[in-house]
Amino acid sequence: MDLKLNGKTAIVTGGNSGLGASVCEVLAQEGANVIINYLFNPDDADTLAEKLSSKYDIKAVTAKGDITVAEDIDSNIETANHETGRLDILVNCAGIWPTDYVKDMPDEAWEKTVRINLTGPFMYSKRAVNYFIKHQIKGKIINIVSQAAFHGSTSGHAHYAAAKGGLVTFTVSLAREVAKYGINVTAVAPGMMRTPMNEKALAEREQEYLERIPLGRISDPSEVACAIAFLASEKADYITGATLDVTGGMLMR
Repeated sequence: MDLKLNGKTAIVTGGNSGLGASVCEVLAQEGANVIINYLFNPDDADTLAEKLSSKYDIKAVTAKGDITVAEDIDSNIETANHETGRLDILVNCAGIWPTDYVKDMPDEAWEKTVRINLTGPFMYSKRAVNYFIKHQIKGKIINIVSQAAFHGSTSGHAHYAAAKGGLVTFTVSLAREVAKYGINVTAVAPGMMRTPMNEKALAEREQEYLERIPLGRISDPSEVACAIAFLASEKADYITGATLDVTGGMLMR
């Protein structure tokens, strides 16, 4: 299927590793230019940008920035505009997944998790929406949530689950607000993926996770990235406010 992303530009937060890197690659395969937002590990971002630019003949550019700092977000969007002349797609992928049971959770751990996983996507989405409206672009925003947003957590991730639950509701609210501008806002809920973020948990409890997945396997992040690319395309123009379940059946909602 031709997703008709040729010439469009996407910012992917946390785009230099894990799911974010897979999203950048799938979008590049479809002809989109990608702005690879990162905060740490600049060498990974540079290597990915060089690979995508060479392999797919698109423009891949790195953009350092903290997703909770307004000036950094503004700079990232200006990079997209300066390098490619436009911004069409925002994928809010950056996030953290710490482990703290509530009875032992430092207040600071709660605040940091919510700030990165919920406040950051709000701050980035707000600025992307204003860019889309100013330039009369029917843009796409895709937020990465989690099955934990619906099921909660039993393994020490209550702060993560709460933030992702908030992001689901924010997705619906923003979708309602900006539909009149032709802007689509959706979410994707991955299950367990083989990414650096999940490496330790899988090493310790992979069989436990497999027993919870009806399809019986851990996903490759590229499988989730393909769903994200679809939502970023005009093929999904009539989808907004929805959360797409890509959990191998963990969620089924």
